[in-house]
Amino acid sequence: MSGVPQILQGGGTPKGDVLIFLQQLKRKREQSEPALESTGKKWDGKKEPVSIQSLPPELLDGIIAFLGLDDVVSLGQTSRCFRELCHSEGVWRRLCSKVAPRYSPDPHSPEEAHWRREALLNYTKGLFFQTFGGRKRLLSRAVAPHLSHGYRKFLPTKDHVFILDHNGTLFFLKNALVSSPLGQIQWKRACRYVVLCRHAKDFATDPRSDTAYRKYLYVLARRELAGVSARGPDGVALRCDCVEVYLQSSGQRVFKMTFHSSMRFRDIRLVGHESERALLLLTDEGKVYSLTVNETQLDQPRSYTVQLSMRKITKCLPHLCIKQVHSNQSSVLYVTDAGGVYFEVHTAGVYRDLFGTLHAFDPVDLQMPLTLPLPSKVVSCSLGFNHLGLVDEFGRIFMQGNNRYGQLGTGDKIDRGEPTQVPYLRQPVSLWCGLNHSLVLLETLNSGREVQGCGCGAGGRLPGWPKGSATFVRLQIQAPHCVCSLCSTRDCLYMMSCHDIDLPPAFRTPPLQRSRGGQAEGEEAGLCRSFLMELRSCTTVPQQLDRLKDIVNHMTLPSFQRDFLCEALNTIQSTREGPPV
Repeated sequence: MSGVPQILQGGGTPKGDVLIFLQQLKRKREQSEPALESTGKKWDGKKEPVSIQSLPPELLDGIIAFLGLDDVVSLGQTSRCFRELCHSEGVWRRLCSKVAPRYSPDPHSPEEAHWRREALLNYTKGLFFQTFGGRKRLLSRAVAPHLSHGYRKFLPTKDHVFILDHNGTLFFLKNALVSSPLGQIQWKRACRYVVLCRHAKDFATDPRSDTAYRKYLYVLARRELAGVSARGPDGVALRCDCVEVYLQSSGQRVFKMTFHSSMRFRDIRLVGHESERALLLLTDEGKVYSLTVNETQLDQPRSYTVQLSMRKITKCLPHLCIKQVHSNQSSVLYVTDAGGVYFEVHTAGVYRDLFGTLHAFDPVDLQMPLTLPLPSKVVSCSLGFNHLGLVDEFGRIFMQGNNRYGQLGTGDKIDRGEPTQVPYLRQPVSLWCGLNHSLVLLETLNSGREVQGCGCGAGGRLPGWPKGSATFVRLQIQAPHCVCSLCSTRDCLYMMSCHDIDLPPAFRTPPLQRSRGGQAEGEEAGLCRSFLMELRSCTTVPQQLDRLKDIVNHMTLPSFQRDFLCEALNTIQSTREGPPV
């Protein structure tokens, strides 16, 4: 079953029911054996071996009915016969009724595709978090809303977490005081949930990584117009897009903006300060519009008049079709459908950090888009405060911007004014850039997940590396299977898991690469010679092993090679320190 992970969460097999079913099948087989004598055939008393594939399809379907979703996936990967059997509509209909009993399929699409996708979406959905404080690094799981159909996007705020499912329902996951098994009252994250609104398309909040600034939640939704005049010629109520503003602390709606029914938006992003907050709205046609609101006056009971205008990137470059919009407090990044990248920078300090110069910065025209040169198509990106990360169609990671804490992962602390490739990382599942550190989610050899990070490690934001690292290193985080995105706040790391089989392959096979020039090889050879001199300066073998582990962690190696070398060195060290045989 292509597109399905080999290992899924949870699941189990009721072995007792399966054994009872097989025993009944065996008794029927024994009762049918004496009937061979009446047909004139010889029977020597020996039982012929029965293969499970020789059973009738309805019996196999009955056996598979006792299996869980993960067992059905594993069984379907064993042979072509079981693949066809486990891929049938009846199997996935029963599985979907178990994991998503409230699901009703769309009558305009194939049945089997909906049953399988919905079952996998609900079986693999989960929101996990790990706090940075304290000695214990435990991964906890948030409450899972029973009404949700998979997870599509999540955002943590100052006090709570908001999560959007594939049906457009926005859930409000609350932190609350609960009673522990020992009878103690403790504060627990995301342990209760309520439905905030329905028919939501997207939502956003303050783009800064510090959740203390995330006071309001902006929700882009589609609503029916009220009144008799708001109906079409056929009597059907007209629907229009709107932006609703909610207080993150209580979920109360404080403001609403309604647009004309001809305007269709799909994404919303925020940029700027509270007193001059700009809302960026991306249409279905790839055009960008913006409007400005004053958050400090939203809690006042009065009406506002805001003007929706076209963004300059759409005015100056009308032929571009914008596919993605990313923003932070003082910059905006656009990704086109052709993989091009355009940038808006609104402050001189961030411009200097990103490009290393103020040569092309125009303080009068801050919305003028700048082009980032890249040799290939960009498929995803992440925008931090003063650095950014790009992922191209071949799975290569490029970093740019301020590198004071080593947040670019290039092995040094030298700023980069243009996209620079991180050679030892490829095909990330998710990339996230924060204030002064970066995180990347990678797939392991056994289809699992691991989290690597670089940059500042203060406050425990890089678990296992309190002093930070200038290269991406493996963090002490147990990432569950099927995790697809992550983000970090000042005191907590969040990960969302959900597997969607309708998503196309993220990357394609890269073209043949030419060998690197002699200059790069000479630099690496000189670096290896310096490492060797450091090892020879160590006086004891334990010191050499410790120093070699540090060298391996800072070398530009693929993650699986680095893990292998570190485990091998730990094995050698533990064997050497053990008692003599």
